[in-house]
Amino acid sequence: MSPTSETKIKNIDHLGIVAGLIDEIGIVEIINSKLGIDVREKISSGILVKAILLNGLGFVSRPLYLFRQFFDDKGIEILLGEDVETDCINDDKIGRVMDKLYKYGLNNLFIEIGLSVIKKFKIDTKYSHLDATSFHLHGEYKREENQEKETEISEITKERPIIITKGYSRDHRPDLKQCVLDLITSSDGDIPLLMRAGDGNEADKAVFGQILAEFKKQIVFDSIMVCDSALYSQENLKLIEHLKWISRVPMTIKKAQDLVQSVEIEEINLEEIERRAVLNLEGYKWKSEIVSYAGIKQTWLIVESQKRKDSDLDKLDKKLKKEKEQVEKLLKELTKENFETPEQARYKLKVINKKLKLFEIKEVKLIDSKTKDNKTIYKISGVGNEKPEEIEIQIKSAGRFILATNLVDDEKLEPSEIIKNYKNQQSCERGFRFLKDPLFFADSFFVENPERIETMLFLMSLCLLVYNLGQRELRNSLKRIKIGIKNQLGKLTLSPTLRWVFQCFQGIHLLILNGVNQIINLTSERHFILNCLPSSCQKYYLLS
Repeated sequence: MSPTSETKIKNIDHLGIVAGLIDEIGIVEIINSKLGIDVREKISSGILVKAILLNGLGFVSRPLYLFRQFFDDKGIEILLGEDVETDCINDDKIGRVMDKLYKYGLNNLFIEIGLSVIKKFKIDTKYSHLDATSFHLHGEYKREENQEKETEISEITKERPIIITKGYSRDHRPDLKQCVLDLITSSDGDIPLLMRAGDGNEADKAVFGQILAEFKKQIVFDSIMVCDSALYSQENLKLIEHLKWISRVPMTIKKAQDLVQSVEIEEINLEEIERRAVLNLEGYKWKSEIVSYAGIKQTWLIVESQKRKDSDLDKLDKKLKKEKEQVEKLLKELTKENFETPEQARYKLKVINKKLKLFEIKEVKLIDSKTKDNKTIYKISGVGNEKPEEIEIQIKSAGRFILATNLVDDEKLEPSEIIKNYKNQQSCERGFRFLKDPLFFADSFFVENPERIETMLFLMSLCLLVYNLGQRELRNSLKRIKIGIKNQLGKLTLSPTLRWVFQCFQGIHLLILNGVNQIINLTSERHFILNCLPSSCQKYYLLS
């Protein structure tokens, strides 16, 4: 036997970090305790879910039907256990486990894992964020087209599968059917606390109130919920009247329009400008108003962003220029047109003015003349003028929006805290960008069964939880010891992305020589990073 015949080299790369984070959270144990363990099975449901998460965070864009091949060159005995073989990971097993997950209840299971993470890692849950996105799908889904849509959503855990259908597409693919994913994340580390799959044509405004109300029944902590204007309706506010919330006020509300257009926001002094810059609120001004809406006493914060104001004024200039060109064109067409009566000519002028927003065409002259067959015809000429009142309103409201909260009187929040936490609404958006990255699972699905699609969303959300928790723990460790690691530009940073760290761990291999395991290419820098991550990550690189 040659020496090389007892030598094997397998890839570990960054997957040891992922496996360690999964262990630290306790995902395998939680899933096995909920779904049970069959002694006849070669691989438990928890271990298979771990394998799916490793695949999902492998950043190789392999769909599930290439799942088994993903592990062909990986150190599976280190990552999943010595008893696990690649033959155990097959389509049938994946399908059975996905069905068991769905039957148990995806939303409840996700909340249980999330609550475990909150307790173990001391996640700050003072603020939580709710948002939704859509994923387009390929396939007919004819069975779902005939399914009757329920008009009421009484609880988060639905008794029926989601309906795959066309709806408002955030992916700009209105030609394809889709499903919706709702996420609630913490402001501390963007940790997902709840995931929920919804019908493809589901409207945020119709379900956000129910989602928050049901979420509140299942959690053991008191959190201020932050949401965009989809939450703000009379029906939703009454539904969540016992919750604490911050929401953006839609400009379709007359009272909001009036305030934005009329309120005077005082200029601030240099000292206050500097204080706001420290709070990362440079260029923001605001004024508070106590308002009653939907029978609920609220603080409305009229906010003016200088950056957004500059953008809005620039857009207004472009609108003025465009509408002026439109008016000049309409005037030329108007002077060429013949009318049978003066009333007809003036009615046409009135119709034109209704279509204009920033300009108005005023009548200058009405001329009558005779045609060859001795009929009287009328021509009208006019001049286009700007509407100074309308333009002034748009200038006044430029850069302004309103944030509302039901935290008033004794629980009153500082305006700076309201704005900062609304800005953190990007917490969900960052998660959606991660899930839709082409290097992740995919931004569209090919699974044919709606129940499996919901389970895919559950597994993808679990990947997001693992990723964001790892990133949070790494950043917190670096800030605690005040030592940074190099970023893509070679500069030290205390806030690296975990994706960059994953890239830094490419090329780490498991060497099996005469039955002895060794890790090669583990540099001092990689060693330092592992020491900043939970201890479970280190064992996969044979450091503990």
